[in-house]
Amino acid sequence: MRSAITLDAIRVLEAIEQKGSFAAAAEALFKVPSALTYTVQKLEADLGVSIFDRSNKRAVLTPAGRLILEEGVSLLQAASKLEDKVHQLESGWETKLTIAKDTIIPDSKLFEIINQFNQLDKQVEIQVTEEVLGGSWDALHTKRADIAIGLTGELPKGQYDIYNIGSIEFAFAVANNHPLADFIGLVEAEHIKQYPSIIVTDSSRTLPGRSTGLFDSKQTIKVSNMQSKIQAQIQGVGIGFLPLHLIKNQLNNGELIAKACAIPRPPMPVYFAMLKGKQGKAVQWFSQQLKQINWF
Repeated sequence: MRSAITLDAIRVLEAIEQKGSFAAAAEALFKVPSALTYTVQKLEADLGVSIFDRSNKRAVLTPAGRLILEEGVSLLQAASKLEDKVHQLESGWETKLTIAKDTIIPDSKLFEIINQFNQLDKQVEIQVTEEVLGGSWDALHTKRADIAIGLTGELPKGQYDIYNIGSIEFAFAVANNHPLADFIGLVEAEHIKQYPSIIVTDSSRTLPGRSTGLFDSKQTIKVSNMQSKIQAQIQGVGIGFLPLHLIKNQLNNGELIAKACAIPRPPMPVYFAMLKGKQGKAVQWFSQQLKQINWF
C-alpha cells in the first residue's frame, strides 16, 4: 500500500515552515511554487485534513500539519543516515560490528580502542557482548560475533585467524575476613575442601561447555561473570583462583589476600580471533588495534 506521506512531501513542509511562504520554499528547493502547491494539496486530499492555515499571509501549519512535520523530520534524518550507510558500505566499511569479549578482558582496555575508532567518524554500530570460557568461541562459530577477544583453551584450526595477546596469571585469593586469610603455610586441598568455591559458568550456547580452575570444595556457587566472582570472594562467600590483572587493586588495599596454594594454576595463554576472509575495513581496523594493546 502506497503511503500518502512521502519524504518529498515532508521536505516541502519543512521548507515552507522554515521560509514562511510557498514562493521562498520553492526557491530554496529549486522548484516552481506550483509544484509545492500541488504536493501540499495532494497530501491534504489523500489524508483528508488541512495541512496549512491559509487565512493569513504567512503559511501556518495546522495541528495536523505540525504533527506530520515533527514526526516526519525524524524520517528525513533516518533516510539521510541510511543513505550515508549505503555509501559507507560501498566504500568497504561495515554498518555493524559485534565484538564478543570474555569476562577476563578489562572493559577499560576495549573502550579505549572503541573511543579511538569513534575519532574516525564512521557510522558503524558497535555491539559488545560478554562471554565466558567457550562462549566466545561459540559466538564466532554461530556468527553472533565478528571478533572475539579473550579466547582460551584448545584452539580450533582452519576457519579462524587467531592472534595471541598475552597470558593471564592467577592468584588463589580469599577475603581479608575469611578463615584462610590468617592461615600460615601452603593451602592444601584438604583445607580448600572445608569452604565453598566460586565458579564462573560457561556461556556457550551450541559448543560443548568447559570448566577451568575447578577443585573439590564444600559447596559450588556458580556466577555468570568474573566481576561477580571477584565480588563474591571479596565478601567471603567463597574462595578460588582469580585473574591477577583484575584484582591488583583489591590485593593492594587488603580486600583480598593472596595465598600460596598447592593446587597448580599455571599462566593461561589468551587470544583474539575472527573468521577467515573478513574483509570489512572496521574489522580490519580493530584487528590491528587489538594486537597493539597490553591487555594484562
